[in-house]
Amino acid sequence: MRDLDITEVARRSGVPASTLRFYEGKGLLASTGRRGLRRLFAPDVLERLALISLGRAAGFSLDDIARMFAPDGRLRIDRPQLVAKAEELDRTIRELGIMRDGLRHAAVCPAPSHLECPTFRRILRAAASAPTTGARRKRTPSR
Repeated sequence: MRDLDITEVARRSGVPASTLRFYEGKGLLASTGRRGLRRLFAPDVLERLALISLGRAAGFSLDDIARMFAPDGRLRIDRPQLVAKAEELDRTIRELGIMRDGLRHAAVCPAPSHLECPTFRRILRAAASAPTTGARRKRTPSR
């Protein structure tokens, strides 16, 4: 299969050309050359972009993802890092479940004020004692 220009990669992957250039600058992608002013990429760039997207969806930073590729471009995934990320996701899922249940309760609670509701007060105490996922997690731009 022939190399794809940056416009074709953007169209097929749904990743904007500006992000492709950013990823190339970060070392996540490598162009194979140029056709005029347009960068060219090997067809396997689409698979690499899918891996980057999967890593980002799992909460890995771009630097984490970059370290998952060996200098020759092959995957070099740190399995203990995957286990740690899975455990982090489990904690996030539990926290979000508690938050969801609290919101649902607050929406239907018959107490005149939510602060008079014992269930809602228990949710508040839990929120005060353990920071929520959103406050704890440092997000990097998903470019």
